[in-house]
Amino acid sequence: MERIPAPLLQVQEVYKEFPLPGKQVLHAVNGVNLNINAGECLAVVGESGCGKSTLARMIARVEPLTKGKVCFQGKAIETLQGEALRQLRKQMQMIFQNPAGAFSPRMKIGAFLREPFVNHKILSRKDASDKARQLLLSVGLPEEYANRYPHQLSGGELQRVAIVRAMALQPLLLICDEPTSALDVSIQQRIIALLDHMRQEYEVSLLFISHDLALVNHFSERIVVMYLGFIVESMPSVQLGREAKHPYTRALLQAVFQQGKDRREKIHVLDGEPPNPIDLSPGCPFQQRCPHPQKQCKEVMPLLREIAPGHLTACHLVPGH
Repeated sequence: MERIPAPLLQVQEVYKEFPLPGKQVLHAVNGVNLNINAGECLAVVGESGCGKSTLARMIARVEPLTKGKVCFQGKAIETLQGEALRQLRKQMQMIFQNPAGAFSPRMKIGAFLREPFVNHKILSRKDASDKARQLLLSVGLPEEYANRYPHQLSGGELQRVAIVRAMALQPLLLICDEPTSALDVSIQQRIIALLDHMRQEYEVSLLFISHDLALVNHFSERIVVMYLGFIVESMPSVQLGREAKHPYTRALLQAVFQQGKDRREKIHVLDGEPPNPIDLSPGCPFQQRCPHPQKQCKEVMPLLREIAPGHLTACHLVPGH
C-alpha cells in the first residue's frame, strides 16, 4: 500500500484566549484543526474579527497559543525557544498586511534584504549586498532601490520587497496575512501574481489569510471559512461557488460582485454583526445571523463533519449532521 505523506503543517485543537479586566475572557480562536500539505495553498477567509489573523500569528509563533498543538514537519513547534526557534524562522516566513510596518524607517532597503543572509551566516556582508540587488531585480525593482529608505517607496513596492525577503531563504511555508488589503486595487493583482510566481518557482506552501473570497478562489487549492473563531466550512476551492453549504459561506459568496454580473442584480449583504466573543452563547455561533435557525441551533454546537470527500461543514441544517 502506498504511504500517504504527512502534512507539512498540522494545527490541532488550537485555542487563543485574551484575558480582559474583570476576569473576562475574549475567545479569539476556538478549537481549530487544519492541515497544509507540501506545495499547497490553503486560504483562510472570514470577516474582520473572525480570528483568522490571530490563527496565522500563532502558527508563525508571533502570538503564543492558549491551548493546542502546532506541528511543522512532524515536530511540535509551540514551545520552541532560542536556536531551535531561530532555525524554524528559516523554514517558515510571514508577510504582514501593512508593508510599511515590516520595515525600520532608519534601515535602507538593501540592509533589510541583506539581513537574513548575514544573521543566518549564509553569505558574507558583501555577497549579501550583491544578493539584495539581485532580489530587487527579480521582482522588477531597480537595484538602486537598495540605497533608498522605506518612505521613498510606494506601498506596492514595499510589499514586493517584503515578499522577496520572505522568500530569500527559500522557506517551506509562507504565511500571508492579508498582504494585499492595504494596497490599491490596481496593485493587488500584481502582488498576487508575484506570490503565485514565487510559489511555483520555490515550491513553497502558502497559508493565505483574506476576507476576499473572490481573490483567493483563483489561486488556492482549499478554502477554510472562519466565523467567530470557529471553522464553519472547509472545501476544495473549485467547489466553492456551487457546493458551499454553510449559510455563512453562502452569504459571503452572495456579497461578492463579479465581472459580467447584471448591474441590476442585487448584492446581498450579510445583516447584523457577529456576537460578542467575550460571552459566547450555547449552540451554533452563527445562529443570531442565520436566515433559518432551528431549535437545535440554539442549544447544540454543530460539529465540523465531512459531508463529501474533502468537504467539511459545521451546520445542523446540512444533511449528514
